[in-house]
Amino acid sequence: MTACDLSRREFVVRSGSCAAYLSATAAFAGPTAARLWAAPRRTVVAQEAWGRIEAVGDGLWALISTPLTGDYTTLSNGGIIRGRNGVLIVEGTASPEGAVWMAEQAKELAGRVPTHVVVTHHHGDHSRGVDGFSSSPKLHVTESIQDRVTGSFDTGTEPDRARPWADVTLIGIDDPTEIDLGGRTAIIRPLDGHTQSDLVVDLPEDGVTWCGDLVWNEMFPNYVDATPSRLSASVDALRADERTVWVPGHGPLADAADMATYQSILDDIGAAARRAAVAGRTAAEAAELYSLPEDVGEWTLFNPGYFERAIGAWMRELEG
Repeated sequence: MTACDLSRREFVVRSGSCAAYLSATAAFAGPTAARLWAAPRRTVVAQEAWGRIEAVGDGLWALISTPLTGDYTTLSNGGIIRGRNGVLIVEGTASPEGAVWMAEQAKELAGRVPTHVVVTHHHGDHSRGVDGFSSSPKLHVTESIQDRVTGSFDTGTEPDRARPWADVTLIGIDDPTEIDLGGRTAIIRPLDGHTQSDLVVDLPEDGVTWCGDLVWNEMFPNYVDATPSRLSASVDALRADERTVWVPGHGPLADAADMATYQSILDDIGAAARRAAVAGRTAAEAAELYSLPEDVGEWTLFNPGYFERAIGAWMRELEG
């Protein structure tokens, strides 16, 4: 069964937190939002129902997944980074079929199969498809990511899924790690906030950063495992970098203006949670009263149930 064959409910159960968010979101997104969200920002070099590849630099390509069509083959965004001696794939995608497609795109665009894969966090829409990389590239994750992913399946009944996670290259959580691809170095930076352990893939010389789900664009973020103050701090750190392109975990490519809008949303949600705490409201009551600032436009069309999740995460943190 491919990701395309799964029912919405089945895919939510199998793939984890962010997938659950997007599956619900698809039902709430209006046609205008879906159309704007799906519009390419850079030159498209490959296109399928589930996503597209956009060129973001010399030897750099971003996967922009388009799951509002109902096709969850890749689901999360990702990328391909070419060096003289290696090719790095960002994210494991939501299904083995998605990983197979990304490996094919790497061979077509970069001239070789992937030698490295970085998974930015443990959620299933970023990690589920890793066993689809038949070339057995080096898998780079933190220990927390490895533990959370391997704890989500039965190694006895899912040997193919377990195989690539048995021997990973661990990324430390205190300092950046460099991956030398030959003439190009990818810097893997440990951050947190979307989950307890997030990674970003940074190419300062090219002005491009893959942000994982620390950043969402034109899609309201999922706070299911978030520590809101840490999320805001990580986004501040990413915005401080002089980059041309930030590749979000979901939604279209982001520029500096998009990043400022995203930060304003995070700040606004935090302010709403503080007001609710002072007024003695529950997260559900506060969510009923909440709406995003008008200038963020089509973001307002997504499932308002996730306002409660975000405000609730802030309120729990404020309560200590």
